[in-house]
Amino acid sequence: MDIILEILVYGAVQSAVYALLALGFCLIFGVAGVVNLAHTSFFMIGAYLIYTLTSMADIGLPLALVFAILGTGAIGLLLQNYAVRPLIKSEYSVMMITIAVAFFIQELVLSIYGPVDRNVKGFIDEKLTVFGVVDIDAQRILTLVVAIFLIILLWLFINRTKLGNAMMAVAQNRDGAIFVGINPTRIFLVCMFISACLAAVAGAFIAPTVGARPHMWEHPLVRCFAVVVLGGLGSLEGTILAALIIGYTEVIVSFTLSSYLSELVILGIFMTVLIVRPSGLMGRRSEV
Repeated sequence: MDIILEILVYGAVQSAVYALLALGFCLIFGVAGVVNLAHTSFFMIGAYLIYTLTSMADIGLPLALVFAILGTGAIGLLLQNYAVRPLIKSEYSVMMITIAVAFFIQELVLSIYGPVDRNVKGFIDEKLTVFGVVDIDAQRILTLVVAIFLIILLWLFINRTKLGNAMMAVAQNRDGAIFVGINPTRIFLVCMFISACLAAVAGAFIAPTVGARPHMWEHPLVRCFAVVVLGGLGSLEGTILAALIIGYTEVIVSFTLSSYLSELVILGIFMTVLIVRPSGLMGRRSEV
């Protein structure tokens, strides 16, 4: 019984982090059709900015978090405006420039901070006992709560605001959106800003538990891509469902078999779903 409760708790945390990362990736693809392979570098930037602001600049955590999120969002705007926008008609060119940007950011981080992992101060240092038996860092629980809150907020933004409706209109029919006065370039910038901010939040909140590392963007990129493709490219609901499947699968296999086998099992699920349903679990190309 104890191991089941541990799987429930740790699986929820893992899934929430993957969902938070993948939703930003999904959003920019669903609206702009951009496969941003630099997306998880925003995750790394968020982690290093929170480390720099708290440990080196001695800024309080709440203010440092705001600066880290806005700073990463600004970098996302620069990427969209100066690297992605000129090449947006060529999917392959966009993929190449974004992966090049990701490696550039990695090398920049290495040159500034070096290859050593950096310990990041946590928002909460205590441990909690969940269900009376599962001991877990309070920081992880906080990450779960923040992720759920942001996922709900993103859904409300897309479905209940004028700007969100404009994003859906661009995703469904770009020419029609232009006809009714919506500026797709502006919408793409908004999507990239939100995408970068979501990744920064994930990086800032997970960094206290795993540290800030120069290569920390690589593994999440594979997971992020798997979640988005498995859920259905452009589907927010499918992305959340796929994040739950992959997050819990990883935890279940790690607890019951071996962490080394989790990659194999996840890839098996990934290939099986795509063979049976190539569009993903809930995929529709035009859906936000």
